[in-house]
Amino acid sequence: MAGAAAQARPARPRLSRVNLRSNLREHPQTSWRRCPNSLYFILNSISPRSHAMPTFHIELFEGRTLEQKRQFVEAITRATCESLGVEPNSVDIILTDVKRENWATGGRLWSEA
Repeated sequence: MAGAAAQARPARPRLSRVNLRSNLREHPQTSWRRCPNSLYFILNSISPRSHAMPTFHIELFEGRTLEQKRQFVEAITRATCESLGVEPNSVDIILTDVKRENWATGGRLWSEA
């Protein structure tokens, strides 16, 4: 039964270096970015993102409001687009709220400062 269920599934392209190499051999005029089996090609065909996709990981003390975070990420996105020449949908920002008891500077917890 398990074999029949596995055979019923549609084949998915395998994302491997071997497939990418064989695809490049078959189509030498094609860059690796255009090979249908490359992860790069698949991700960029799903999402219309710019080639330069900066990602910011920002840690800050908890307690800021949603509106403050919204204004903050809008300002970072705007500055990134102006300075790097990318589209807003290519800028990723990950905010992580950290409790003061989990952050230390100079050997002292911020909760004790």
